[in-house]
Amino acid sequence: MKLTLISTLLALSGGILALDVQGTIRWNELCPSYDNLGNSRVVLDNGLASGRITRNGTFSIPDVPTGAYVLSVISHDYVFDQLLLDVADSESTPDVRSHIMGTSYSPSTSANLPYPVVLVPRHKNNYFTPHESFNLLGMFQNPMMLIMVLTGAMMLAMPYIMKNLDPQTLEELKGQQARVTSLQNSLQNGDLNAGLSALLAAEEEAKGSSTARAPPQVAPQQRKGARGAKRR
Repeated sequence: MKLTLISTLLALSGGILALDVQGTIRWNELCPSYDNLGNSRVVLDNGLASGRITRNGTFSIPDVPTGAYVLSVISHDYVFDQLLLDVADSESTPDVRSHIMGTSYSPSTSANLPYPVVLVPRHKNNYFTPHESFNLLGMFQNPMMLIMVLTGAMMLAMPYIMKNLDPQTLEELKGQQARVTSLQNSLQNGDLNAGLSALLAAEEEAKGSSTARAPPQVAPQQRKGARGAKRR
């Protein structure tokens, strides 16, 4: 009997100290009506207590005990400000201040907001990205496209470059191309010995061509004799 009486008194005292948090949603151009808002709820501390939003924008969270709470709106399409709500008792008006998500419950400002709470939609979520139209400049900013363009330009310019080369340089280029082709074929066929021999032959030919192109060196004594003959 005593336990029943004590529990009844505690329930009555909790009901006396509890407060029904009242507020309203102020419609604006971003969210003009309840139909645009859709199924949303106003919650305290991420769902500790909640209240339904009516069609005229009002809401009520019943039997909120004393304490500090973060009031927010759970909405699929809209973003609202979060508020810090400090409930003292059922007789006094709760303190309402702005709150930044992720910070402590200590209020960042001493300025109180009006009560009943007024919430305004601040942002509308956009879950769809429009398809990008064709962009010629963006296409040429792609590295692969630049490589393809440069390769095509080199292929078009190669005949004009070959025409302006002297016959000896042209023959050397053709010989180098033939050696590279034979080396690639030998490597594809798995003949490593032929590939190595082709590389060595190419190095020897390059050394021989550079030696043949080098101008003959004149001995110092011959230079002195030539200078003496000129003086005479």
